[in-house]
Amino acid sequence: MDEPLFGSPPVTVAPGAVHVPGWLDASTQRTLLERCRDWARGPAGTRHHTMPRGGRMSVSTTSLGWFWRPYSYSDRLPDGTPVRPFPELLSELADRALTAALGRPAAEEDPPYDIALVNFYDADARMGMHQDKDEHADMPVISLSLGDTCVFRFGNTETRTRPYTDVELRSGDLFVFGGSARMAYHGVPRTRPDTAPSWLGLRGRLNITLRALGRP
Repeated sequence: MDEPLFGSPPVTVAPGAVHVPGWLDASTQRTLLERCRDWARGPAGTRHHTMPRGGRMSVSTTSLGWFWRPYSYSDRLPDGTPVRPFPELLSELADRALTAALGRPAAEEDPPYDIALVNFYDADARMGMHQDKDEHADMPVISLSLGDTCVFRFGNTETRTRPYTDVELRSGDLFVFGGSARMAYHGVPRTRPDTAPSWLGLRGRLNITLRALGRP
């Protein structure tokens, strides 16, 4: 798993949903990992959120720009501290990602990307099938992968069950879904431990998802 697939062509998984293998080069991956470690130190830190029915998420999350908790956003942490700002580095990556996956950057009139959720998966972490529906804007969701390979299950907009497509996301991969696929159910049924590139220095998987909140 040490050989990245840099330069691989985009793969359309469904209309509006595109996988770009090896989109992040090694230098950018290292930079993002360093920044993720910094973001995780505070002020929000990482949190295993509790779902409304009482279950505890196995994935730990760091919020940037807006603080997410199931199922809402706030500009403040639970203790009243302002949320760490959305980084310019991620704004630049968002424009590049849209161009790479969909062939166009965001338009001037589009709501800006202002949310980043950094999710960490250890060997036992999973993410159930869900929709990203807490945002007011319908801008595409941008997903960046670092570290261990995962199985990313991309489904339909009507149900958590079949039909769905399982996509292997490796370190450096980009996945974008918008348009008719924006409200598709998706999840991570499993990761593959010890598959991260040796040069990255990461055990586990980091997933950075970029979103635009918009306004009601």
